[in-house]
Amino acid sequence: MKIGFHTDAFNSAYWSFEKCLQWAQKNGVRYIECGLIDGVSWIHGLGYQPHVALYEDPVLLRRKMDRYGVRFSQVDAAYPLSQQDGPLRGVPYVLKSIAWAAQIGCPCVDTTDGLHAPEGLNDPEAMSLMQRSYAQIIEVAEAHRIVVNIEPHGYFTTNPDRMVEMLAFVKSPWLRMNMDTGNTFIAGNDPVKFLRSFLKKVSHVHVKDVSESLAAALRGGATGIAVSHCALGEGVNAANIKKCLALLRDRGYDGVLSIECEGADGPMIEKSLAWLRRTLKELEIEETQ
Repeated sequence: MKIGFHTDAFNSAYWSFEKCLQWAQKNGVRYIECGLIDGVSWIHGLGYQPHVALYEDPVLLRRKMDRYGVRFSQVDAAYPLSQQDGPLRGVPYVLKSIAWAAQIGCPCVDTTDGLHAPEGLNDPEAMSLMQRSYAQIIEVAEAHRIVVNIEPHGYFTTNPDRMVEMLAFVKSPWLRMNMDTGNTFIAGNDPVKFLRSFLKKVSHVHVKDVSESLAAALRGGATGIAVSHCALGEGVNAANIKKCLALLRDRGYDGVLSIECEGADGPMIEKSLAWLRRTLKELEIEETQ
C-alpha cells in the first residue's frame, strides 16, 4: 500500500501547498491530497492556504510536483451534493475538477453529501437530486477516465444503506468509495463492518483516529470531522484502523492510505506517519512508492 496525506493537516498552520510538498519530500511521502478552489481566495493567493486553485495550470504544477517527487492520489471536490444548490454549485465544481485532475494525472476526485439533512428537501427528494447529479458527473468522469469517489462524511453517506444506494446511482466502474475510518466511527458506525460491506468499491482511504474526549462528546451525534486532533494510534479508533488495514490487505488493496491529522501543533502528523509505517510492518504490508 502507498502512504499519503491530506493538506488539510496544515490548514491551521497557514501553510502553502508548496510547503506541504516540502514536508512530503522531507518525510519520504510520495502521495498528496488537497482541496480544490474554484475561484480566487485572498488567503490562498497570499500563500496561507495549503490547497490548489483550479486556475493554476495543471501541467506547470505537475512539473513542480515532479521536482519534489510527489504526485496526487486524489483531489478533494467535496461540495455537499445533497443540498438544494448541489446541482447549481456542486456539479459544475466537480466537473471542472475532473477535467483538471485528468490534465495533472490525478486518478481520483472526492465527493460527498452534506453533514446534515438538507433543508427544504425530504430524504427521497435529496437522493433523487443526487442521483441526477452523479449521472452527469460520471458521464464526464468516464470520458476523462477519472474515478469519482463518494466519501462517508455526511447525513446520507455515513448511513451504510444509503451508501449502497448511492454507489448504485450509476452502473459504472468509475464510481467508487473513499473509505474514512474517522468519519464512520464518529457517526456511530463500526468502521470495520462498514469497510467490509464496501471492500469491492474502495479505491482510496482516509486514515484518522479519534480522541477519547471527542468520541465521548460527538460519537453518534456527528457525521464527520475535517481532520483528527489525535495522532494515529493514540485514540479510541486505533484498533479499528488496524483491523481495517488487515481487511484491505486481504482484499489485495494496493492504493493510498491518506493520513488526515492535525499538523500544526507539534509532531502529531509525524507521530501518525511513524505509527502507520510501524503498523504496516506488523501486518506484513509493504509500503510501496
